[in-house]
Order: sequence, then C-alpha cells, then structure tokens
Amino acid sequence: MTRLIRSGDSIETLLAAIARTTAESLGFATVAVNLYRPEWDDFTITTVHGRPDVQERLLGDTRGWDVWNRVLDERFLRRGAYVIPHGVFDWDQLAPNSYVPELPHTEASGAWHPEDALLVPLKHSEGHLLGILAVDEPESGTQPTDDELDVLVALAAHAALALQTAQERTDAARHRTALEQLLLVSSQLTELVAIDDILQAICDGIHVALGFENVCIDLLDKTTGTFQVRASHGWAVGDPAVSAPMTQEELKGLLRPEFEVAGSYLMTAEQAEARLAPMHRVYHSQRSGRGPHAWQDHWLIVPMFDRGGQLIGLIWVDDPADRLLPSEARLQALRVFANQATSALDSAAQFEEMQFLADHDPLTRLLNRRTFQRQLELESARSARYGRPFALVVGDVDRFKRLNDQHGHQAGDEALEAIAGVLLDGRREVDSVYRIGGDEFALILPEVGADEATAVIERIRERLATSADERLAGLSASFGVAVCPTDAHDPDALFRVADAAMYRSKPPEDDDRLSYAS
Repeated sequence: MTRLIRSGDSIETLLAAIARTTAESLGFATVAVNLYRPEWDDFTITTVHGRPDVQERLLGDTRGWDVWNRVLDERFLRRGAYVIPHGVFDWDQLAPNSYVPELPHTEASGAWHPEDALLVPLKHSEGHLLGILAVDEPESGTQPTDDELDVLVALAAHAALALQTAQERTDAARHRTALEQLLLVSSQLTELVAIDDILQAICDGIHVALGFENVCIDLLDKTTGTFQVRASHGWAVGDPAVSAPMTQEELKGLLRPEFEVAGSYLMTAEQAEARLAPMHRVYHSQRSGRGPHAWQDHWLIVPMFDRGGQLIGLIWVDDPADRLLPSEARLQALRVFANQATSALDSAAQFEEMQFLADHDPLTRLLNRRTFQRQLELESARSARYGRPFALVVGDVDRFKRLNDQHGHQAGDEALEAIAGVLLDGRREVDSVYRIGGDEFALILPEVGADEATAVIERIRERLATSADERLAGLSASFGVAVCPTDAHDPDALFRVADAAMYRSKPPEDDDRLSYAS
C-alpha cells in the first residue's frame, strides 16, 4: 500500500489496487470504495473487489449524508473504524437495495452476521473525507479483533494518503494543462490583430484550459455606455442569456469587494439577481451540482481594465465541466487570461488606430485628404467607364479665422469636430465625408446630380443653423458643387469647379481664404 503512494497510477487504477490489496492481505471477500463526490456532496461506489455478481450489484451505488450521517455515528466507532452490528438498522428502510451477502447464519459468539457492517474512513490529511472503505464477508467468518482493526485502519490511512496524492497529482496536471493552454493562447495572440479574433481565442482558451462550457466577453460600447457581447464559446452571440447589454451602473452592484476572489467576482444567483433588472435573469446554469463545494447557478465575472484603470470589458464564465466552484488557483488562471486579453486588446487597438489614421483625420475622425484624392480619381474613372454621374461638394466654415483669433484654437478644433458630426448626420449611407485641409471639407455623392447635391447642402445648412450644440453657435458654412461628367471629367478640374463655386457662395465679409492647396 505504501508503494501505491509513489506509483503515479491513475485514480481508477489506484482504487482498484487499494481494494484488491485490502481484500487479499486482510481476508475479505468483498471490498468496496465509496468515493466522495464534492460536486454532488455524496458518496458513490466506484471500485469493488469481489465476485462479478457483487461488482454488478454495487458499482454505481450512491448514498448521501442522510445515510452516512447515521452510519458514521460515534457509538459505532472502534479503534478508528465503524463497526455496526446487525439489528441496529433496518437496511431496507435506511438504504434500500443495499447489498447484504448470503452467508450461513450462526448464533455462535463473535460470528460475522450477514447484516454486520465494517466501514473505515479514508481521510484527507486536513481531516475531511475522501471516501469510505467498506469491507464484508471476512474469510474467518468472525468479527474482527482489535489487532485486525488496527491493521485495517493503518492500511486505510495509507490508502487515503495514496488517494490524496493521486487527486493532488490530477489537480496539478490540470493546472499545468491550463498554464500550457495559456501560453499557447498568448503565443497566438501575438499573431492576431483583429479584436474579434483575439476575443474569440481568449474564449476558446478559457474553455479548453479551465473547463467552462460557456464563456463570453463583453466590451464597453462608448457610444451607448453599455457592455455588449463581442465573442463567445458555447453561447451563441445572439443568445438571450448574454445579449442584453448591461450598464456600468448595473455592474457596480456586482463588482463589490465582498464578491472578489483572486481578481474575479463570484456570487450566488440570488446575490446577483437581487442587484439586477429582470431582463438579466434569463439564464440558469446547466451544470450545477449539489452541496457546499458545488457550482449552483453561480455568477462568475472577470473585469478587464485598461492602463488607466478604467473598466473596458468583462469575461463571463458559466457551467464548469466538473460542476464545482473554482479553486483560487483556477480563478487566478482566469485572471491571467483576462490580463492577457487586456494587453492584446491594447495592442490591437493601437494597430487599428494606426490603420485608421492612415485614412482618417485625427481630429474630426473623417476620411482624410489622401483618401479623398484616391476616391475622387476612382469615382471619376467609374463615371467615365459606366456613364454614371456623381457630385462633388466642397465647403468650408465661414469666418473660421475670426473664431480662432477671438476664442483660441481649442474652440476652433471643437467647432470642426461638431461640424464633422453634422456632415455625417446629413449624408446618405453611400456618401463619403472628408476633411481636406484646415476648415475645408468635401463630400462625394455617388449617383447624384446637381439638384440632389443642392438638396444635401440645404439639409446640412439647416442642421447647422438649428443645432443646439454650443460649439456651433453663430457658425455657418459655404458650399460649392460640381457634377461629373456635366461640369468636368478630370478629378482636378472637377475640384476646381466645386472650389470656385464655394467661394462664389461665401458671404462678402468673410475674409477666410484657406484654399485646397494650403
């Protein structure tokens, strides 16, 4: 039995060896191991050494504490084992379908009775039960002596140590696998640049490494101020369980210090649902267990913070494959995944920003002058080839230099940002809006003639005049239109026509003359 501790065998092989060794060395025809299942808070017979018919009868037999609390009573405790004499319990009532061997009955003193029971606890070094060793049908046909009980209890202690070692070895292997998966995901993230690809890799990695059947990642939508799902494993992105957006205010009730463990936030369903609106109470875990160590429809959230400490996202996990509450080590690994995701998102955001700025103006976020020139040439070539018209609108802000001189460049920048918003709101989905220099803007309107372009301009002027945005107070803009092919075919010539038309439309007192060339 001592050698089994160092064997490195699987738990199944180890339990079979424990049962066989106990039977052969101490002379019991039947030995069964009742293994504690923390996910269900009960004991199930996983291993039986004995006749085939006995194995078939006992394997899988499961009993809860309603039985074991009565059986493992101090009054039956003798030298570390529980010796339960026949006649104390009605086994058919206490544990229906329990195994009672067919043994010859004798009234001799000290004889073993078919309804006698002998149980030895298999205890963890910290004192809690790992299992219960049940032995029956002694070859001697007699009750065990104190010396025999001492040997049985000593053997069970070694068996418990072997079982504990095997379970710890299994846990260590699982943790090692999680770390290996984390390293694998980390190496993959360096190759990914798309944010959605990064988030999906994180979801899949958490599933494989940490054994959660359902994982999703929400990111903060700065426009709506809500957290919305961007990637998932198990759940579909549109599943009602994860699709309802959650506000930062709602999250404050969940991300409370009393729920925090190793950087994650773990709470019962009752605790979470008491702090949320009914729209968020739509999912119940499919892999809940039973007992103090079991996952029972819990909520587990891992927040993601940017470098400034602002909350930017959340990782939600549910349905652990083992039906158990995660250990602190498992939660720490989950936190590491979240940190990896945050770092990868930061790198991806920087990459996306660089790509964005290659084609966009950094102040207004509109398409930039280089993109405008490229698109103008493309639309001109398409018009020449297919005979389809398009309109070019060029505009600038009236008296913009005066605004800068009187209120400073900060006010000027804010005005340009506000005007960019008006231009975007007034366009069609197929239209493109550009900042092409200083206070000068342009719009390319496919499949549009002069009348339709004029209508777009009037709509923009109306929005400028009626806007409640203080940044636009007192501002107006002038616009010029050129239509291809009516006014010109060549892109440069088309621009000159629109630019000249814009200056003709400006108010006489406007001396701001920021030209396209500038």
